[in-house]
Amino acid sequence: MFNRAYLYENSLFLQNIDKFILPLILLTFVVSTFMNSDTIGFFALIIMFLTFVKLIATPNEKLTFSHPEIWLVAYFMFVLISLCGSTLFALSLKGFFKTFVYIGYYFSIAIYLKNNKSKIPIILGTIAICTSIEALIGCFQSTLHLDAISTWQDTSRLNPEDVLSRVYGTLKPFNPNLFGGYLVCGLPAVIGSAFYFFNKRNIKFSAISIVASLLTIYAILQTGCRGAYLAMLLIFACIFIVTAKFFWKSYKKIYLSIIGTAIGTFVMGITFVNALRLRFLSIFAMRGDSSNSFRFNVYNSSLQMFKDNWLLGIGVGNKNFREIYGLYMKTGFDALSAYNIYLETAVESGIFALIAFLGFLFSLSYNGVKYVLNSKDIENIIFVSICLVAIWGVMFHGLVDTIYFRPQLQFIFWTYASVITCLCKNR
Repeated sequence: MFNRAYLYENSLFLQNIDKFILPLILLTFVVSTFMNSDTIGFFALIIMFLTFVKLIATPNEKLTFSHPEIWLVAYFMFVLISLCGSTLFALSLKGFFKTFVYIGYYFSIAIYLKNNKSKIPIILGTIAICTSIEALIGCFQSTLHLDAISTWQDTSRLNPEDVLSRVYGTLKPFNPNLFGGYLVCGLPAVIGSAFYFFNKRNIKFSAISIVASLLTIYAILQTGCRGAYLAMLLIFACIFIVTAKFFWKSYKKIYLSIIGTAIGTFVMGITFVNALRLRFLSIFAMRGDSSNSFRFNVYNSSLQMFKDNWLLGIGVGNKNFREIYGLYMKTGFDALSAYNIYLETAVESGIFALIAFLGFLFSLSYNGVKYVLNSKDIENIIFVSICLVAIWGVMFHGLVDTIYFRPQLQFIFWTYASVITCLCKNR
């Protein structure tokens, strides 16, 4: 008979397995900034394997599910059913495996944090550092006037000097929209680090974090990613609401001055920098902008795909999507995705998968907001707020793009979700 207690007590490796898992978690964030998807996923698989070993060999270690996690398991089951019913099983299997890795990674981080809550500052701090370094690279690229690598910017009505030189960092594949989404995902961690150090009375590091936040905001603007612009505005609004809880009563005038200065700086930047202003205003050009028009065509075709496959979907995965999309697309408007993560989920895995995914997000958000409103632990409130705001920013960006499905965002996203779960439930 398998004796977990005996095995654990006689294995130095099992007793220290968490010391191996943490560096791998941090390395996942680091390699995400410059390595390809397969390499990033390799680190996640190692984390999942070590977590599996930990579960089966550690006494009293077991997997329990919170309310949001029940929704997540339901989502995974619907994705599995969609895979089994897909007409392109082989292609869908690749997409399913990616989904399995992402969700497995989430549970691995949640299990690790269960007994290692003290490591949350290190994990979120690493995300903030990686984001800050990428932002610095983006700021440097903005001075080089890089050649365009994205064809989705309509320059037909712009003077050459008003065309924004879009930065793309070191993320692979090089793409300004991916870079913008990554910076949006990491921005709350960078801003949150300023509040964390301020709470610790470490003014020096708090000031450094503020500078890093400003650089990240500037880099987001230089990506030319309009979805990232909108997500960043949502992040600002959320931060305003959260911080008002602590500063409104005692520091109302100072607080309003800081917020007013931040808003004024953003408005001035959009107003007086022609390239930024024209790029931002193109959001509202509707069919007058070729990039917008392209997305509208993709939305219409994707809706038709959903109507024909609303129950089980076509099978998860962008390669699977592209094969089926060819039957619905307008000539000359090929697409890799639906450019909307909710529509993409519905098309690939059906209506019930979308409901389960939304149930996970709403349940997770409810627990997080409830914690922020009721908790007295300032440090944990900062951590939960960072994760909540980041998730909302990514989900808002997802209304107009699907870079959410890239591993550079996925692993950070699921880490945020696991932090909220860890701090908001008693395991």
